[in-house]
Amino acid sequence: MTELPVDYFQDPLKYFARMRDKRPVTAVTMPEGNRAWMITRYTEVRAALADPRLAKDWVGKLKPADFTPDPVTGYLSRHLLSLDPPDHTRLRRLVVKAFTARRIAGLRPRIEEITASLLDAMDGRFAGGEESLDLIEAFAFPLPITVICELLGVPAADQGKFQAWSHAVVSSVVTEEEFLAAGTEMFHYFTALLAAKRRSPADDLTSALIAARDSGDSLDERELIALLFLLLVAGHETTTNLIATGTLALLRYPAELARLRGDWSLLPAAVEELLRYSNPLNHTTDRFTTEPVELGGVTIPAGEWVLCVTSSANRDPSRFADPDRLDVGRDATGHLAFGHGIHYCLGAPLARLEGEVAFRALLTRFPSLSLAVPSSSLRWRPSSLIHGLETLPVRLG
Repeated sequence: MTELPVDYFQDPLKYFARMRDKRPVTAVTMPEGNRAWMITRYTEVRAALADPRLAKDWVGKLKPADFTPDPVTGYLSRHLLSLDPPDHTRLRRLVVKAFTARRIAGLRPRIEEITASLLDAMDGRFAGGEESLDLIEAFAFPLPITVICELLGVPAADQGKFQAWSHAVVSSVVTEEEFLAAGTEMFHYFTALLAAKRRSPADDLTSALIAARDSGDSLDERELIALLFLLLVAGHETTTNLIATGTLALLRYPAELARLRGDWSLLPAAVEELLRYSNPLNHTTDRFTTEPVELGGVTIPAGEWVLCVTSSANRDPSRFADPDRLDVGRDATGHLAFGHGIHYCLGAPLARLEGEVAFRALLTRFPSLSLAVPSSSLRWRPSSLIHGLETLPVRLG
């Protein structure tokens, strides 16, 4: 068994590459101390993501007879990413009715407006004498959190709470008490939000989810709370990391940055390439084997935790030529940054739209954008799941 060291968080791709080359399906001890099987090669990752023998609902299928879930986190965890068919099928069908392509496409003018406002504020700070600023704090975080909160009908005054809550629930180094405290606060917040929307429905996604019906089915309170939790956390975490790590990648490849600035028709392909290259997640959320599963010549026993390492799959040279090089003109079709199979990311169209708007506006407004510190000094968040920077200090001119 491979034991992942503490510095794993700072350069996980280094460890994934070794596994991919030597043993693409291998048991590991995670930094948190738990055992899991990591799948790191593209072919096996894609197959695993579509394999129904790798299930999500461990509470329903594996829990010990005396297991009693925490009443709060037990609610929050019953979302789309922790359920299997038929519950997953029913919930996703209901959510899709509210999360339509037309609704997402209609967000572009508002996303552009929010983006312009944030860049204006950054410009003002630069004009006021600030030599550098944290791009995450100033832009990469507030853009997607504002968009998802407005989409769900969360008041603007409450948006700042979600960064601390979200960081706590995805971190690998918080204590159990800190994790439960963040989960409890989110649970009570969502309970109050649903009550307010029932009293006064509005033109927002939360009200639409409350009203969603399909052949007599509806989302119950537990499902609604869990879904709001998922949408708010996933709806900003991945896009924040896409904008920040994507910007870092472009600054590290100035020729590719110049190529994109010289031909904005490359932008959709560039966003796909940045998703492939930077991958906002190290791996997908947990799965477990319901029976022995053979992948890559290795049999994973039943009842084992499995992590599909999409960031490694996206750097697999058997799938992508010269994968460790950024190429904004590359055909990155088939990358697994949004997953694959029935759990393919519901918010992928929104993330792509936010990425296109953010990169074009940022790189146009600040043609002299540069790193304010050596890239070797940047620190990555201590999370096995999230591949995101703690800060990204930049100079605007």
